[in-house]
Amino acid sequence: MKECLIIDDDVDDQEIFIMCLRKLNKSINCTTMNNGVEAIAMLISSEKYTPDYIFIDVNMPKMNGIDCLRIIKNVGRLQYSRIFMYSTTSEGSVLALSRELGAEDFIIKPAKTAALKEKLSVIFGIVSEIDR
Repeated sequence: MKECLIIDDDVDDQEIFIMCLRKLNKSINCTTMNNGVEAIAMLISSEKYTPDYIFIDVNMPKMNGIDCLRIIKNVGRLQYSRIFMYSTTSEGSVLALSRELGAEDFIIKPAKTAALKEKLSVIFGIVSEIDR
């Protein structure tokens, strides 16, 4: 079973993300954290928890997504986790820094769930019903 961690302070965005992912594949387990501080504490204290995918919002209270990414990239057991930034921010400098720090991609939160499902299907390698 694939494990996905979503770090985002917007509960509505968390729910939309999980809803879209569940429509594609119900077997992917999603864990949510409301900010970078909580996520880092959980990742460090739960040594057996190693998500396959991590999605990090950029603009969060307590710790922004860039700082959260920096710390996660230094947790040895997470070296094979696929990390994506997931935010409404589209500043070129933030996108470039995210890649420089090791994020695989930067996903700008789409306005429509269909666009999010399409992006997630690519990331998770899920063939949609239409493609079959």
